[in-house]
Amino acid sequence: MSTATGAGEASREEAEFYFADVFAFVSGYLAPTVRRRLNGTSATWCPRWWEHPEAGARLSALWLAWEHLRHDPMLGMSTWWLHHADPHLRVLTDPDTGPFGACSPRGGHTAHPFDPLPVDPYEPADAQA
Repeated sequence: MSTATGAGEASREEAEFYFADVFAFVSGYLAPTVRRRLNGTSATWCPRWWEHPEAGARLSALWLAWEHLRHDPMLGMSTWWLHHADPHLRVLTDPDTGPFGACSPRGGHTAHPFDPLPVDPYEPADAQA
């Protein structure tokens, strides 16, 4: 096998995802693997996580990082847990400041419990003069 062929095969292998999408990743890996006391006091979760834009973005980032790091047989999963999963899960499951704060695993989803961040329209300095 030539170096060029080996490199091509490696990049093709890395381009293939184990999970088809973030939904398959959450239901097929994350949800069965992560076990937490979800009591609404110390941690919470929303069964309809995809209804929360921040959760969708964070879980998509977790999925893509997992897909990349799974190819590293030595430190990949440790890196993923310590530097990706743990910080994102702390934010996602925080009942006070996380996106699922008004939801519960048993009670379900609360539609649009919080307002988006307030943003004033940007005006370039030249336009203000």
